[in-house]
Amino acid sequence: MPLFSLGQSLVFPPVYLSEPDGLLAMGGDLSTDRLLLAYRSGIFPWYDGTTPLWWCPDPRFVLYPNELKVSDSMRQVIRRNRFSFTVNKDFSGVISNCKTTARKGQDGTWITDEVKAAYIRLHQHGHAHSAEAWLDDQLVGGLYGIRMGKVFFGESMFSLAANASKFAFIKYVQQLQSEGVALIDCQVYTAHLESLGARMISRTSFLEQLQQLL
Repeated sequence: MPLFSLGQSLVFPPVYLSEPDGLLAMGGDLSTDRLLLAYRSGIFPWYDGTTPLWWCPDPRFVLYPNELKVSDSMRQVIRRNRFSFTVNKDFSGVISNCKTTARKGQDGTWITDEVKAAYIRLHQHGHAHSAEAWLDDQLVGGLYGIRMGKVFFGESMFSLAANASKFAFIKYVQQLQSEGVALIDCQVYTAHLESLGARMISRTSFLEQLQQLL
């Protein structure tokens, strides 16, 4: 099946036409309006070159906040108050660290300068949010993503100290749950997030829940 090529129009093809790996389309731009349309449609950008690639995989990796798993060791980390937790205190710092922090098994990053600028614009318009872990007034872990309705779309996280990203993630999920968020989109499988309670659901189920919760 040929890959759909996007132009200037703010439109995406039906997600059921995506490739087996979830790749749906290429091209277009990272304007705020296009990104918001993508998330509302269950689509996200993910690419390591110059041309945006748009994805909607099946199955979808998600976390329901009420299924969050907190290990005994992480409960101890939280009780010790080693880290302090904030939300939206340093969005630029979080995405910058997500962009530059080396990751095991990955060569380079999909967060280009264009991607970073696009999500900072989303943050400035109130759509993108960050959660931070601090140690001795230094930013040592965090995550960012998009919040729409009762859904949080996670994008990336980083850690510069042991357990920092887990701490920020757990604290933020607990806060989101208290604020009524019912679904966290983790996009694609990672063992790290599976250990925290994330699981696979069908794309059909994900899209149905998305429309109910937005």
